[in-house]
Parts: sequence; C-alpha cells; structure tokens
Amino acid sequence: MCGILGVVGSPNAAKLTSLGLFAIQHRGQESCGMAVSDGRVIRLRKKMGLVKEVFTEAEMQKLPGSIAIGHVRYPTKGSATEFNTQPHLVETLAGPTYALASNGDIVNYHAMRRFLEEHNVYFKSDNDGELLVKYIAYQVMRQGDGVIEAIRHLMRDIKGAYSTVLCTWDAMYMFRDPHSIRPMVWGKMQDGTVVVASESCALDTLDANDRREIPPAGIVKVSSEGIRVIENDPGLYRSVPNSRHCIFEQIYFSRPDSYHFGEDVFRVREALGAALGKADQGLKADYVVPVPDSANFIGLGYSNEAKIPLSLGLIRNHYIGRTFIKPEQTIRDESVRQKFNLLPNFFKDKSVVLIDDSIVRGTTIRKIVELIKRAGVKQVHLRIGSPQVKHSCYYGIDTPSKEELIANIYDLDEIRQRTGVDSLKFMDIKDLRGCVQNPEDYCYACFNGDYPVGVPGE
Repeated sequence: MCGILGVVGSPNAAKLTSLGLFAIQHRGQESCGMAVSDGRVIRLRKKMGLVKEVFTEAEMQKLPGSIAIGHVRYPTKGSATEFNTQPHLVETLAGPTYALASNGDIVNYHAMRRFLEEHNVYFKSDNDGELLVKYIAYQVMRQGDGVIEAIRHLMRDIKGAYSTVLCTWDAMYMFRDPHSIRPMVWGKMQDGTVVVASESCALDTLDANDRREIPPAGIVKVSSEGIRVIENDPGLYRSVPNSRHCIFEQIYFSRPDSYHFGEDVFRVREALGAALGKADQGLKADYVVPVPDSANFIGLGYSNEAKIPLSLGLIRNHYIGRTFIKPEQTIRDESVRQKFNLLPNFFKDKSVVLIDDSIVRGTTIRKIVELIKRAGVKQVHLRIGSPQVKHSCYYGIDTPSKEELIANIYDLDEIRQRTGVDSLKFMDIKDLRGCVQNPEDYCYACFNGDYPVGVPGE
C-alpha cells in the first residue's frame, strides 16, 4: 500500500502535490518523492521521511513546473532504502525523459525483470515502479511504440496491481491495472488544474471536483492539447471477468472520508459494525470501545445495532504512524506502547466490547488488551471487523509470510487465549460480502486464498 498524486496545469504543481501527498500520508510513512516538469526538464526529489519533513518551502522553490507526480511509500517490493523510493526517473538516449509513481505490486516482477535485463535494460532498485517505467521506455525506444501503446503492452505483459502516474516533459498519463485492485480517482480544480490521487480525500484537500475513477485498464492523458480518456476493454487483459478491488481498502487502509469503488468508506465500515452487532444480539456490556482510528466507524455501527453505548476509551497519539506498516517487529512493538493511552478510571470494573478492524500478527491488539487489563477492566469481548487473515497478499499489502499470520498458526480459541480476551469473534466472509454493494467486484484473497491475478512464481 502506497499513495500516488499527480497534478497537471498549475504553476504551483509541486506545492499542490505536496499538499495532496500530506492528505494521503497514512498510505506510506517510510519515504516520499516528487518529480516536476517545467516543459524542458524533469526535476526529481525523493528522500526517506514524511512529506512535511522532506518537502519544505525551500524545497518547493527548487521544483518549478506545471506537471508534478508524487508518492508516499511503505515497503512491499524492495527494501527500505532511498533507491527504492518513488518516483523513478528514466532518461533515454533518444531524448524523452519519463518519471513514474505507482501503488501496487507486480506478481511476475522477476520474470519481467529478467526479460528486460536480457535486452540490456539495467536496474538501480528492487522496486516494481522502476520495472514499470523501464518497460514503457523499452517499448517506446526499442519497439517504436507511442506511450499509450506502450502502456497497452504493459497491461498485457505485466500482471498485478498498479494505479500509476507517468510524467513526461509535456504530459501526464494516469493508468490502472485491468482488475482495478487499488483505488485511483481524478478530478479538476476550479482553474482547470487536473488532479489524480489514490484517495478522494486528497482531492478534497485541493478542492478538486468533477471526479471520476480511472476505469479498469483505463488510460488518461493530460497535456496542453487537453484531456484524452482511453477506456480499453479490460476483458482483453483480465484473468477473471470482474474487477477485483482490495476489500482491505474499505476495512482499514483508506481514510473514512474517502469515496472509491463506488462506495463511501465510512458507510462500509458502519455496515461491518452493524453485521457484527447483529450476530451478537444478547451480549451484555457497558460500552463499545473501538480501537482508533480505523475501527471508529465499525464501532459506531456495532453500537447502533447492539444498543450498547459507544465510548472512545482509547486515545490515539496521532504523531505516531500506523503500526501495521512499520517495517520491523521491534519498531511495531515500541510504537504500540507509544501510540495508545486510556481514559483515566474509565475501564475499571467495566465490561467492554473492544472493536478492531483486523488481526494480522496479533501484536497490537495483545498489547492494547494488556493496557486495558492493567486498568482494571472486568471483561473484554473482542470483535473483529474482518474475517481471519490467513493468506499473504501479493497486490500491494505487506502481509508477512503465512507463518507469521496469527490466524494461520492458531485456532480461534488459541487466538483468544493469546490476546487475553474473554470472548472473540471475527466477521464472517458471507457477512462481509453483504456490506458492500457489488461483492463480486472485490478481492478476498487474504481471507480465502483465491488469488484473482495469480501469485509470484506461477
């Protein structure tokens, strides 16, 4: 999971891109980068760190131009180094320069890299964004294709998830994988500036309206000549008939004020909570307590359905990043201790329904329960707004190997004992499907192992 941002048509493109990236900082907190074109030169800045740390006012002055693309990263493909930070830049012998930023993962990365290396294409990183941009440059230079046709070839040959922005000297191209696994929405600001982002909340920040999602296998070119929308037939490139949006975007990753896949994220989360509450009729508790922030609306839905009052008994320190996307276990452990605190004297002698969006490794929830128990809670009934995560994701989420997934190691009662709660229930996958409008258009591979685009090595 990463975040992408693109701006075309504003003399302040770099500044707008920085503001948009800050709105989607939750999608990646390891590093960030930006490429900006002034029509003659593409300037690249990327560094480890947060957006506000890297893109200061002084840095913005060094990035003139009306076309900009940006990226916030958390590592899935490639280690946590500046080399793997996006965007990636390619300068060709023929003259054109390309910069690219992408969100997703490529499942046939190694096969496609070997193919390009056999044709004398060399790599500086282990990141799939570099593979995408060098494949496009290869198709243009060696095969004589235009950029749009090169992207079509990419969709045929490269398998996986990618919501992508590509910048040349004089144009920006936005394109999306045929299964539209990751979100990607674009719109226009009042002055005509075109903005594209991983989530609509970034467009809210920039006051961009007239919004549309990039269609599956779609390509949008924006230049001084105007906007060209190419809606390719996704059936020519898909391995399954329907789209396969990532259901985890609705459960956890996206901000609740975002809208994508045709749904309000917060409404999906309220529906998840209502489904959990409906399955829990008769449970007695003093309060429903969500784990902030992604479980807040799940908790609200549960509270409304179960008629148990909601209380924000857990307080989150918002200066600590998301523990799920920390690259090392020791860092995740330390972050949990710093991230959450309790309302004083709230939990003593209370029975609570603790709501969380998911359990992956079990680290965070176990330490939260320990905090609550030390505060004197009487009972903790843990309810999870997703099914058990038993399978790794290869489409842009850094779920670890199956051996590290707690639900793949222990049965339900063992998980209950390890988390230290009095009762534990996960969302049933049938109920989960009932919480979205078009359940056939989602990917549930992390729950059921049904991979719509295959897995690495196939």
